[in-house]
Amino acid sequence: MVFRKLPGVSASGMGLRLSQKFVFLLFLSGLVTLCFGALFFLPDSVRLKRIFLSKTEIQPVTVGSRSENDVTVKRPKEQEQRGMTPAKGDAGTKPKVIRKPPAPHEDADGGRAQEELTLSRSKAAESASERVTSADRQADSDTFNFKKFHRCLLKPPLGRDNGKPADPKTNERREKVKENLQTPNSCLGRKMMKFAWDNYKTYAWGKNELRPLTKNGHIGNMFGGLRGASIIDSLDTLYIMGLMDEYNEAQEWVQTSLDLNSNGEASLFEVNIRYVGGLLAAYYLTGEELFKSKALELGEKLLPAFNTPTGIPRGVINLGSGTSWSWGWASAGSSILAEFGTLHLEFLHLTELSNNPIYTEKVMNIRKLLNKIEKPHGLYPNFLSPVSGNWVQHHVSIGGLGDSFYEYLIKSYLMSDKTDEEAKDMYYSALQAIEANLVQKSPGGLTYVAEWRGGILDHKMGHLACFSGGMIGIGADDGEPEKRQHYLDLAAEITHTCHESYTRSDTKLGPEAFRFDSGAEATANRLSDRYYILRPEVIESYMYMWRLTHDPKYREWGWEAVEALERYCRVESGFSGIRDVYTMTVSHDNMQQSFFLSETLKYLYLLFSDDDLLSLEDWVFNTEAHPLPIIRRSCLQDDTTQEKMLSE
Repeated sequence: MVFRKLPGVSASGMGLRLSQKFVFLLFLSGLVTLCFGALFFLPDSVRLKRIFLSKTEIQPVTVGSRSENDVTVKRPKEQEQRGMTPAKGDAGTKPKVIRKPPAPHEDADGGRAQEELTLSRSKAAESASERVTSADRQADSDTFNFKKFHRCLLKPPLGRDNGKPADPKTNERREKVKENLQTPNSCLGRKMMKFAWDNYKTYAWGKNELRPLTKNGHIGNMFGGLRGASIIDSLDTLYIMGLMDEYNEAQEWVQTSLDLNSNGEASLFEVNIRYVGGLLAAYYLTGEELFKSKALELGEKLLPAFNTPTGIPRGVINLGSGTSWSWGWASAGSSILAEFGTLHLEFLHLTELSNNPIYTEKVMNIRKLLNKIEKPHGLYPNFLSPVSGNWVQHHVSIGGLGDSFYEYLIKSYLMSDKTDEEAKDMYYSALQAIEANLVQKSPGGLTYVAEWRGGILDHKMGHLACFSGGMIGIGADDGEPEKRQHYLDLAAEITHTCHESYTRSDTKLGPEAFRFDSGAEATANRLSDRYYILRPEVIESYMYMWRLTHDPKYREWGWEAVEALERYCRVESGFSGIRDVYTMTVSHDNMQQSFFLSETLKYLYLLFSDDDLLSLEDWVFNTEAHPLPIIRRSCLQDDTTQEKMLSE
């Protein structure tokens, strides 16, 4: 500001007369009073806080901060010592235990017991949802709000009446998959999920899986020192079945015993689909902050696997050190299509919960590379170099090594509330190439999907590939209008072929792989292909096809599988896979896989439930059958806008 020389004032002093000083000070004091008075009456807001608080005081907590090639985490010292990531809510406190009320005297059809169970589970869901406090509702729009998210669902997660079917026979079968309290001595009374869980709890608690013949636990080397795979995989199954005492046991174990500070060799794929997926699903169903904080902490530990020249993650990671490498058996140190292609659903939800875009960036980078490189005949080979970004072999399969990559394309589109056009285009382009090059019709009229080895077809279809009936089914309605019925028919034909692989065995359970050559159809000629390890893929397609068509044959086929599982896989202390499905004198493999509780029994339960139990309008299932909600961005934004208007 430039001061002009005032009359009667010396040039050196430039002072003011006493009267002038008094007037000036009076004006200045009035101005200051006016400014501070105005600030006093302004509404409280984040913008006002920024005037008086330093940036460090108002900066929101994030999961981690990222440099170009690594991930660093800033934690309070106490939490860093425990290996915990800070999270909003009550993750550090003991979770509220949900107790099932004592069962009253039951009537002949068990209706009153069902009502009590429904009430117990409904109260549990309401209790978790209502934990959102007024502070949560007034929080910054970047903070995830569980209650707001549930308001965007079209139907209650557990349905109108917990999915209880009106047909008594169907309900009896559904209760059989869970438990049946009415007739404990009958065939129907021999519960499945509770039997599998109780034996795991008795003989293998805290281990990854149960060995039912030797009555001990199995740790394995897929999870890098993590424990409790069967517990994490079972959380959502127990909850949706209303086994609340068992769910509470599992939740308590997660709170007190799930240690994520392991230092072993973990499969990126398996940890993601079982642990991260299981924790995310449990959080979205119950609202327990414990599950959210554990999922975010574990997701963060997976990020160093992406530190490769291409950003394609390697398949094995040390969860403690962050070092990663490729499987020793993988061709030329390559990464596997089904592994790096089966991260998208979980990672988008990790971004949703943490408000950290790094998870989305990682999986979108994978898409970017896949869209850029040339694909032979439009097909995606199973092996890709994480160093060069080139295909290593031209082996294509929608079974093992490739399967869930295709599943996650169509499910990414559905989970985005049908806004992810890139995922949709990639899926239908891949499906077109699969139809043109791999889909075959046997002399006996069975439709199957062969494997492709450098242009030569191998007329083999794996049990893992049998998920594709359901996959093609759920994507049928979003294809070109003239092809929608064709896709639904194709889904039904593939599901029928997979059912035939079951019916043509002596045990009525399907082999690991079956062939269509040398006069054989849908049967395994090699001894090495004849085993069944409690896999869910065929039953998964039954469930989807039932919901899409309501053709009663799918429920009948599912019941055939229940009877076969009971007859040949149930042993004294759990369920076990069998080594040869073509002999009724079975030899058991002594392993109750965690996915049996997560997938096989869950899909059977859903098959015999009404469609509003985990409605496909609101949920997608990850490849381990963990339900993740559809992200309705417009609904969430509308809610945020309304809340802002109310707060202002």
